[in-house]
Amino acid sequence: MEEIKGSILVALGAASYGVLATFVKLAHGQGYSTAEITFSQFIIGFVTLGLLQLFQKKQPITQGGNSVNTRLQLMLAGTSLGLTSTFYYLTVQYLPVSVCIILLMQSIWMGLLLECVLMRTWPTLRQIISTLMVLVGTMLATNLIQTEVVFSGKGLMFGLLAAMSYTVSMYSSNKVAPQLAAITRSMYLVLGGLLAIIIFWNTSLIDSFRISVLWPWGGFLALFGTIIPPLLFTRGMPMTGIALGSILGSVEIPVSILCAHLILHEKVIGIQWLGVGLIITAVFALNVNFRRGKALTS
Repeated sequence: MEEIKGSILVALGAASYGVLATFVKLAHGQGYSTAEITFSQFIIGFVTLGLLQLFQKKQPITQGGNSVNTRLQLMLAGTSLGLTSTFYYLTVQYLPVSVCIILLMQSIWMGLLLECVLMRTWPTLRQIISTLMVLVGTMLATNLIQTEVVFSGKGLMFGLLAAMSYTVSMYSSNKVAPQLAAITRSMYLVLGGLLAIIIFWNTSLIDSFRISVLWPWGGFLALFGTIIPPLLFTRGMPMTGIALGSILGSVEIPVSILCAHLILHEKVIGIQWLGVGLIITAVFALNVNFRRGKALTS
């Protein structure tokens, strides 16, 4: 029963992430810049989580559990959240949403590579095969073979940078201060992301920020990007285990593509869905031991 409940929470969290790019595209269409969009998302997310923390039950503090050092570690880990959103939303300016999400999901093999480097181990045959499946799936899902899309060099660069940041984010945020309450962890992670956004965009925020971006765009993106997913993942992951959670997290891919198709009317053909299926299969293959609660990925 616990595993089913956790699976629902993780799947809903991934689906929440999946709707972001489509609405960022709409916000760009109304003339709002990536700087305005990312800042409004994270400032609203941080304030909301801060208010929620005031009403949560006080928990016993373990040794070093809420120290200044722990909070700084969470904020440092959270900088990758801010950079992920920044690079991902910049990618949306140059490429279709259905392509952007596939570029972001290159974090699947990047996470493998990062783990191998940190653990000083060679990838297993299954990991190598799964990585190749992701790369082939990417070619199909982005329709590189017979595409009509003019691929932007900037878009590809920002997409891969987003995947790198996402890889660091997933790895570090799952390792830092797991003993803290979900709301507390999320608040400091989002604060770190907010600071990264302020440093990245610096004077651009002062020169071009319009308060009108806060509603509805900032509020919507904060809800589905910086409030709901971290809380759901923090609650659901302990029930499912990292491996099963990784499989359920791939729900983000079809949700993102489906949203782009239904709302933005982006054309998605059969070969692209075949690529999506291949990527999800690769995620499953990497985590085939999920019943034991062990993942082969980071």
